[in-house]
Amino acid sequence: MQKTILVSGANGNLGMRIVKSLIAEGANVRALVRHDTAHTKTTELEQLGAKVIRVDLFDTKDVEKLQEACSGVHCVISALAGLDSSIIEAQKNLLDAAVSAGVKRFIPSDYSLDFTPLIPGRNRNLDLRRTFHEYIKTTPIAATTIFNGAFADMLTGQMPLVLFKQKRILHWGSADTRMDFTSMDNTASYTAKVALDDNTPRYLRIAGDRKTPREFQTLMTEITGTKYKLLRAGGTGLINAIIKIARTVAPGKNELYPAWQGMQYMRDMVEGKVKIEQYQNDRYPEIKWTTAKDILTAHLEATLLS
Repeated sequence: MQKTILVSGANGNLGMRIVKSLIAEGANVRALVRHDTAHTKTTELEQLGAKVIRVDLFDTKDVEKLQEACSGVHCVISALAGLDSSIIEAQKNLLDAAVSAGVKRFIPSDYSLDFTPLIPGRNRNLDLRRTFHEYIKTTPIAATTIFNGAFADMLTGQMPLVLFKQKRILHWGSADTRMDFTSMDNTASYTAKVALDDNTPRYLRIAGDRKTPREFQTLMTEITGTKYKLLRAGGTGLINAIIKIARTVAPGKNELYPAWQGMQYMRDMVEGKVKIEQYQNDRYPEIKWTTAKDILTAHLEATLLS
């Protein structure tokens, strides 16, 4: 029997990929978007085969419409992005509607490194997700969080790790701390399979690739044929000091990714406090995992062609 999956934030970068993956898996997809979502986005979702539903997650007038959208749904996937209003308040409203409609399963918008062993109060965006997890505990729904490390797509420039022009690998602390990376497409494919699964655990941990800064140095030297060198910016104590200064000078309270937020995420990756004993990549063996080499090679080839 074809399962119906509801995706909130379906018009976003990750959300759209999740919808594509669900359609490819044969699911019946309901794509939840805001009232002001651009027509081009909704048209793209409809062309994929999804049923687009415009709902304001904060408007009390849309409560019944939201519950109706959740009716008969096997799993609700949240791909919402934002701060308190999105990660906590909007997801609460979405979760409440799912529970009211009798939905059994829910995938929250986490898609991050595993923050469960980390100390609260040191990473704003992860703390928002941690707060929402506490709310999930108060509901009867079966939730599954997917921890995927960092998006490997960010290696092409958004993450200050591979410095292409300088031929350097920038790192903090040890050059031998292993970090997790998963492409957005792999994350979306895995999320789709989790949503269609009948029984998944509270947490699933995946990584398309795991590499240290020293391994990135070797990899980039191999790919480019040019010697890359390590560039140590400082220890984790220094990055913590810079974060503190940046939050004072440029607080960016209403920004999703101010400079210091990226630093917090990088710090949590390089401190080596997240030690995962077992990954669940092989839960769905048909997924072909994209490596850091795949991402970086494709980026360099595209750069040469441009």
